Amino acid sequence: MRGFGFRDHGGLERLAFVEVPPPLPNEGEVRIRVEAAAFNRLDRFTLAGIPGVVVPRPHILGSDAAGVVEMLGPGTSGPTVGTRVLVNPGISDGTCDACRRGEEPLCRNFRILGEHTQGSATEFVVVPVRNVYPLPERLSFAEGAAAPLVFETAWRALATVGAVRPGDRVAIIGAGGGVATAAIQIAKHLGARVAVVTRSPAKAEKAIALGADAGLIASEERASDRLLWEWSEKQGVDVIFDSVGAPSIPRSLKAVARGGRIVVIGATAGPVAEIDLRTLFWRQASIRGSTMASSQEFAAVLSGLASGALRPVIDGVYPISQAVEAFRRFDSVDLFGKIVLSPTKE
Repeated sequence: MRGFGFRDHGGLERLAFVEVPPPLPNEGEVRIRVEAAAFNRLDRFTLAGIPGVVVPRPHILGSDAAGVVEMLGPGTSGPTVGTRVLVNPGISDGTCDACRRGEEPLCRNFRILGEHTQGSATEFVVVPVRNVYPLPERLSFAEGAAAPLVFETAWRALATVGAVRPGDRVAIIGAGGGVATAAIQIAKHLGARVAVVTRSPAKAEKAIALGADAGLIASEERASDRLLWEWSEKQGVDVIFDSVGAPSIPRSLKAVARGGRIVVIGATAGPVAEIDLRTLFWRQASIRGSTMASSQEFAAVLSGLASGALRPVIDGVYPISQAVEAFRRFDSVDLFGKIVLSPTKE
């Protein structure tokens, strides 16, 4: 089976088409013929090599997939062959204490499709049947593939971990990635006032068109903390959604409100940040980590997608023959939304 990924960790020069055996579903699993797959920043980190994470090699990238049920494992009940589905890429063991109480992201054996397992940028993918959901009728395969990872990540971070309430001021650091476009919509859906911070005026305009109340343009003279402090009328921001990491966390702390929450969902610009603890305790603020989502939170996302309250934002759809070009799109300054592959189309 042909897929897109790498044989050895490294930079973009390591990207390659690879051959792996077609996966066969075991009991409790489903094999899906992939009609669309999507990339995330996670794929860049997987390519480079994540400390402590050992991946099968050659390795296929991609954590998001939508397609058609092609085969069920022995003794498995679930969606019938031919059903249009999308995949929840967060895979838990389903048996531990965390899973039993509905907190699957806290499972000690938690894995992510395409990071710890072979990914979706290929012909077939096998996942547990509990990770397979009917594709909402209003969504195309490409839209179905563009939604899962970023929307579930943003939902848990804002609705659960960030505890966003109607009327809260919510700031999203960065405006162009898939998770940011999901976070804008979810924060508005939860009744918040939303500002995005970006260095790109064009992305700020697109974010406002997507529903943000303000697009704040950061620069050396007007850094994010100053912009957010002014936007909040010097009251501070209730929830700051941060995927940048090292350079932005100290600034986010300067802009957070008393009792506010900084929710960290990534560290694209570095994992180690230095903060002033005096600001943290004096404002009685908190810095919270969040990743992926529970099955209940994923169901809430699907409900929003099915109703049209939430919609996937796609930067571009590429045939798998152009996978290298698609992957390099991450480095484009005008990226806005998800990068999607169509493995079955050329």
